[in-house]
Amino acid sequence: MILDLIRGGDFFQLIITFLSRIFVVMCTMPVHEYAHALIATKLGDNTPKYNGRLTLNPLAHISPMGAIMIFLCGFGYAKPVNVNPRNFKDPKKGMALTAIAGPISNLIMGFIAIFISTIFAVIYNNNPTTLFLAIYYFMYFAGVVNVNLAVFNLLPIPPLDGSRILQLLIPAKYYFIFMQYERYVVLIVFILILSGVLSRPISIISNIIIGLFTNISRVPFILI
Repeated sequence: MILDLIRGGDFFQLIITFLSRIFVVMCTMPVHEYAHALIATKLGDNTPKYNGRLTLNPLAHISPMGAIMIFLCGFGYAKPVNVNPRNFKDPKKGMALTAIAGPISNLIMGFIAIFISTIFAVIYNNNPTTLFLAIYYFMYFAGVVNVNLAVFNLLPIPPLDGSRILQLLIPAKYYFIFMQYERYVVLIVFILILSGVLSRPISIISNIIIGLFTNISRVPFILI
């Protein structure tokens, strides 16, 4: 999307998109990782706390490659939160709940951002000023990136959250063999995203969710 805006010469939307993605990297990604750390801690594993991940400080969570992907593609990842499943009463259930906590936090933040953008769209229609338009775009783009992050992180590939859920579905020996090739998988995924092979299906799923959130956020204004 960033490259499309540059080619199209729409510098107003380009600046707002860039700022919204800075907001996502510095503010919402830490919430995503904090959600992992918080759930793991609540379920009995203090590993995230000992590793300094039970915090909203973005410096503790940023992955350079994941942040670059967010700016270029609209979805990416942060530094994975390490957990020790042996500290959970039910290791598989604990890992699944810990993994799903991040994407759920993104969906919640995505809905809130889209709802706020809908409010400012209504305000802009009644009072068309650049400030209200900028806030609308900022919140809407932030909402879109959050939904993209949720969908992207549920892919069953390392180091994404979906890879931790994957271990519930396949035998442990095959899962650990799969995880040994994490670095190569990340590189392949990055190439597939830049080529559009993977970004298109992610966008289709994200657009369905974004459309649902948008329609729900409009309901209060329809009823007024």
